[in-house]
Amino acid sequence: MLALSRKKNEAIIVNNNIEITILEVKGDQVKIGVTAPKEVPIYRKEVYVQIQEANQESVSEDGMMALKDFLA
Repeated sequence: MLALSRKKNEAIIVNNNIEITILEVKGDQVKIGVTAPKEVPIYRKEVYVQIQEANQESVSEDGMMALKDFLA
């Protein structure tokens, strides 16, 4: 993991087309802004994990059986 220090209104660039800017710092909370092309999905990690778990569940044996029943 790369750890960088940034101050308010400073930014980092990822992959030449994603800019992450520090908007505000209040105590232990940091507000960031992300500028990226529309085709780049951006999720909070907890939401991303939920999506991945739902995807895994849908391709599990139970999910496949439910799909089979639905298509029948």
